[in-house]
Amino acid sequence: MIESKAALILHPVRIRIIQTLIGKRLTVQEIMEFLPEVPQASLYRHLKKLEEAKLIEIVEKRKIRGTIEKVYALPDETIGLEDSDLQHISRDEHLNIFMRFIANILADYERYLRQEQIDLLKDGVGFRQVRFYASDEEFFQFAETVNRAMKKLMGNQPAHNRKKRIFTSIIMPEAEEKLK
Repeated sequence: MIESKAALILHPVRIRIIQTLIGKRLTVQEIMEFLPEVPQASLYRHLKKLEEAKLIEIVEKRKIRGTIEKVYALPDETIGLEDSDLQHISRDEHLNIFMRFIANILADYERYLRQEQIDLLKDGVGFRQVRFYASDEEFFQFAETVNRAMKKLMGNQPAHNRKKRIFTSIIMPEAEEKLK
C-alpha cells in the first residue's frame, strides 16, 4: 500500500495539485489558474485518482447552469506519507521515494530554466546546503519557526505583485563518519 500512496503523491502533476490545495478550497477552474500548464483533461484525471485514494476530498458541490461544480480540499493539513507509513518500509523503498522526490525537484528547476525570460537574482533562485549543530530541542524550535512562517505564506492568494515560488527542504542528520 505504501508504494501506491507514494506513487500517487509523488507524481509530478499530482504533487503540484496537492501543493496547490494546501490551506485552500478550490474548484477545478481555480486549480487551473494555479496550474495553467496542465491540460484540463489531465487535471480531471489526476483529481479523480487523488479523490479515489482519499488524498483530496470534495468539500462542496454547487449547481451552476445545469452542471455540478465541485470544490476540492485536502482532508487535513498533514497530507503526505505519515510516520507510521515510513516506519514500515525498507531502506530501498525509502531511497526510491526520495529519488522520486528529487526527480520532482529537478523537473521543477528544469521548467524554470526553460522559460524564455529568467533572472536568477531577481527571481531569488538559489540552493545551498548548510551544516549546523543543534540539540533536539533547538532543532524542533527551528523547524516550528520555519513551518509557522511557511503556513502564513501558503495562505496567500495569487496577485499581480506575487510570484509563485517553490521552497524545498530536506533535513537529515549527517551520517557519522568512523574515525580511523
